[in-house]
Amino acid sequence: MTSSLYPAVYRALCSSDIDAKPRLASQCHQQWLDGRLPRETDALPLPHPLPAPGRPVRPQLVSPFEVPRQGLGSVAGRAGLIHAIAHIEFNAINLALDAVWRFRDMPDAFVEDWLRVAAEEATHFNMLRERLQQLGFDYGDFVGHNSLWQMAVDTDHDVMVRMALVPRVLEARGLDAVPPIRKKLAALGDAETVAILDRIFEDEIGHVQIGNYWFTTLCDARGIEPLACFRQLLIDYEVDTLRGAYNWEARRAAGFSEFELAMLEDFAVTRRRLSAGA
Repeated sequence: MTSSLYPAVYRALCSSDIDAKPRLASQCHQQWLDGRLPRETDALPLPHPLPAPGRPVRPQLVSPFEVPRQGLGSVAGRAGLIHAIAHIEFNAINLALDAVWRFRDMPDAFVEDWLRVAAEEATHFNMLRERLQQLGFDYGDFVGHNSLWQMAVDTDHDVMVRMALVPRVLEARGLDAVPPIRKKLAALGDAETVAILDRIFEDEIGHVQIGNYWFTTLCDARGIEPLACFRQLLIDYEVDTLRGAYNWEARRAAGFSEFELAMLEDFAVTRRRLSAGA
């Protein structure tokens, strides 16, 4: 059965099956590399607002503030943490697929980059889900939140804004968060989960790097100064996920400049001061 790029990607994006979605995402990437997904821009369905991608009935979605934090000393606590990361990876599959499906004026290199990201996120999800099952749980056994996809909705009008705020903010925060989690799990002797986090961390540096490349490329094409634009977008979209420590080394590896890192630190400090005074 032959297909073309956009219907195939849309099928994966809209799949609500937790087995099928990762498989379809990986399949799209491989078929693209093999030249079996021609890029027919008039292929239906046309891009449209997508309030929600395909996802299973479980996990139940709640406010980010309602997601309980559990200690890592128990198996259930570790499973809850793994589930939270798996939920991020499941949403990241959708975010990468949506970038391909939605922004059709972008070149083939953009398609290839984000199909690769989707396939890698699918691998991450499957690895985490398998680890959950080893611990006696499965994806959907804990609650999750929808803030990742909400950012996709908020940025569906402009690929430059999407590149600025999804890979360069949300995924980049993963570079900051994973090492401390890894350290705690290593201290508990959970070598299996540590190995998965190591794989995810290395791949995520590449994902942020891709976002950095396309954001700066789009800014250059539009005659916009990237850092001023990024700072203004952080303000316009009321980004509040920049608190806490930064992983300077990983962010440098992903393409953040020294000036930009200093800007982010200043931005985070300013936001903390404003919050404290509210």
